[in-house]
Amino acid sequence: MITTISLNPSIDRTVEVERFVPGGLNRVVESNSVAAGKGVNVALAASALGVDAECIGFMYKEGAKLFEKRLMVNSTAYNFIWCEGSVRTNIKVFDREKGEITEINESGAKVNDADLERMTELVALHAENTDCLVLSGSLPPGCPKDYYRTLLRAVDGLGCRCILDAEGERLALGIEASPYLIKPNRFELETMVGRELKSLADIRDAARKYIDRGVAVVAVSLGADGALIADADEALYAPRIPVEVRSTVGAGDTMVAGLACGVIGECSLEEMFRMGVAAATARCATDSFRVVDRAIYKAMLDKVVIERL
Repeated sequence: MITTISLNPSIDRTVEVERFVPGGLNRVVESNSVAAGKGVNVALAASALGVDAECIGFMYKEGAKLFEKRLMVNSTAYNFIWCEGSVRTNIKVFDREKGEITEINESGAKVNDADLERMTELVALHAENTDCLVLSGSLPPGCPKDYYRTLLRAVDGLGCRCILDAEGERLALGIEASPYLIKPNRFELETMVGRELKSLADIRDAARKYIDRGVAVVAVSLGADGALIADADEALYAPRIPVEVRSTVGAGDTMVAGLACGVIGECSLEEMFRMGVAAATARCATDSFRVVDRAIYKAMLDKVVIERL
């Protein structure tokens, strides 16, 4: 079982334009709204890849039905702590010509100390019955920046492996609790080490600094340049698989889902990496209104080229 934590869910409204013009008139060609947030995305992707998955987190009365329907339709279990207010909306503008997305995100509704205490108890309860716990995404207003560290320490010794996918202080503080795996992108890793990482060797060496600090595996998404993964024994690189990009929304979350599938399957680092890269690629090749096409994922597994660094 993979359990994901969604502390700041969002309704993602994606609008597609032929060519995005900042400061100018942009006509929408296609649009859709989906229940999302990184924790939700990871759980849905894991379910689509054929693994039992559940999502726990905060939920708000206004907008909740969209989440309940999407999770149920995709056979993904959920358990929410209900709060007053409404689910935030994130707007994503997809430029078809460039294949780029511009994001405009709301902060979310505020939570209080009582909400956080209930959430910590809920996470610990589910951690006792899951194989992999995924902590990802932003934190809502009112939530301290070290809350991921708090949750990681709360589940220590309960038998699940933890994946942390966050940025900035949330990631830096969370690392202090030694999660099993972290997944920064290149920019996030550069921010962490305080310098530009120009080569794969630079990225590998930067990743290994966090392995020395207690993280077992560091996976780094590099966008169009592919991805890299490292543990204490080896470092691997996979270049981008050329596909027709239909949507990049949720690609990083789907990579986390693939990696989590490898974790619960007790796979080797190489096989886990292959699953993560194939999953992210399949997400890009899947229509934006779908989670991830499992048939495309299976086809991508054989197309992942892995190089040892």
